[in-house]
Amino acid sequence: MHLLADADLRLDAAPIDYVLLGVYFVVVLGIGALARRSVSSSLDFFLSGRSLPAWVTGLAFISANLGAVEIFGMTANGAQYGIPTMHYYWIGAIPAMVFLGLVMMPFYYGSKVRSVPEFLLRRFGKFAHLVNGLSFAAAQVLIAGVNLFALATVVNLLLGWPLWLSVVVAAVIVLAYTSLGGLKAAVYNEVMQFFVIVAMLLPLTFVGLHKVGGWDGLVAKITAASPDTASEQLNSWPGMNLTGIGNATLSVLGIVFGLGFVLSFGYWTTNFAEVQRAMSAKSMSAARRTPLIGAYPKTFIALIIIIPGMIAAVLVPELAAFKQGQDTGVTYNNAILLLIRDLLPNGMLGIAITGLLAAFMAGMAANVSSFNTVFTYDLWQAYVRKDKPDAYYLKVGRVVTALGCLVAIGTAFIASNFTNIMDYLQTLFGFFNAPLFATFLLGMFWKRMTPLAGGLGLIAGTASAITVDVLNRNDVLNLAGQGASFVAASAAFVVDIVVSVLVSLATRPKPDSELVGLVWSLTPRDQLRHDDTGENAGWYRKPGVLAAGVLVVTVALNIVFW
Repeated sequence: MHLLADADLRLDAAPIDYVLLGVYFVVVLGIGALARRSVSSSLDFFLSGRSLPAWVTGLAFISANLGAVEIFGMTANGAQYGIPTMHYYWIGAIPAMVFLGLVMMPFYYGSKVRSVPEFLLRRFGKFAHLVNGLSFAAAQVLIAGVNLFALATVVNLLLGWPLWLSVVVAAVIVLAYTSLGGLKAAVYNEVMQFFVIVAMLLPLTFVGLHKVGGWDGLVAKITAASPDTASEQLNSWPGMNLTGIGNATLSVLGIVFGLGFVLSFGYWTTNFAEVQRAMSAKSMSAARRTPLIGAYPKTFIALIIIIPGMIAAVLVPELAAFKQGQDTGVTYNNAILLLIRDLLPNGMLGIAITGLLAAFMAGMAANVSSFNTVFTYDLWQAYVRKDKPDAYYLKVGRVVTALGCLVAIGTAFIASNFTNIMDYLQTLFGFFNAPLFATFLLGMFWKRMTPLAGGLGLIAGTASAITVDVLNRNDVLNLAGQGASFVAASAAFVVDIVVSVLVSLATRPKPDSELVGLVWSLTPRDQLRHDDTGENAGWYRKPGVLAAGVLVVTVALNIVFW
């Protein structure tokens, strides 16, 4: 494993940078301590008592996703693939976020479930619930390890500590405020962290563009560095360098179906680390608006994450040489750190370091807070210790938070073995999210789907995704880039649907009376509506208006960067 403490990668922080960092940590822990005062029940700890306004949950919704996936993964993708990385936002996020707000949140929030697996329990029963509870818990500690590795990398660069010590210290910091104040502490920290992250990315983007001579200068430098592949890097479609698929039509199909439908909808509509933020909102209207409000910054933040990666690939000598095939001791994961090192003066460097730590802490806190909820409610309470007092489950939640951080320390070293952590993350999403989305979609709109089909479909879908990944790693499929993840996710979705349909036709479904509020055709329309008076009144608060606006913006950006 490559250690990042080499002298040429060290961030040259000055006292002012450490002061800014210290102030940030004091504020973070202070928010955790204040939030603890409002935690008197397990519902307060895991879902903040369903008391938060839409603008808070909306920013927390998008900030929870602004972890290592975004900052390291997407800048790495920008450096490696260029403009096609925009598909992860405009094709691979916005449509699914709109679908979540308009269609799925009424089911989640209206049923008053405490987690996504609990929704599966009511729809399909214990088998599917247990399968999803176990797979989700595993996924969250693996993804938390990615954020923890990225967080530890920055600590390692800043202080020169060994990577293992940086991992442990970073985990303790996140544990401190999530165990104190639960979800409310995580959410309010995520809101603050959102602004800190933007304060890092904006100047980095503008300074970088100025350094390369603006957008035209960046295009010219990419063209000069890679004349044979420049067109693929500077145009979003057909994105063959991203998918690794040599045929343009199949590449577009892979992006639209594999990424835009299966991976995207699977992640945004069933990933409890995100959905939990919306479920903590104070009303059905606020819950529906949560992903729609988050979609607006998500649309534009792509520009200030991906463009810095592209700049780093032509401006940083080590990374430019690495892209040409030389072993320079760096990887694409280092793109944003190298750019910060080369471009930002002291003071701004402190803001950038704080922004990086904020991003990775937000991402890890989202994983840990959703892990402790699912483990406590869907595994421990459901199958190990039933009917205990609420105070008991609150205590279990805090213990499990520490357990999640401890396991994430181990999984962090798995992430360290990937030169582009986005490859690793997309693989995990294909394993866990794609089959779950297939089960949700079929179960929500087809009342004939049976409990046994819910569990077997999940198992078969996950197994098919793992099979595709193994075949590709053993050079049977030979898919480069992240195309293997798109194919694996597509296989998981299709296999899950096929198995679920066949099993459903051979087994007995639940009676209609048990599916009211869980299946679209059996749910009274009044139950899916929300109150539009008082603080929910106003045309600008209508979910349909917010959805239409962000879709128009997304289409326009797709055209501009076509």
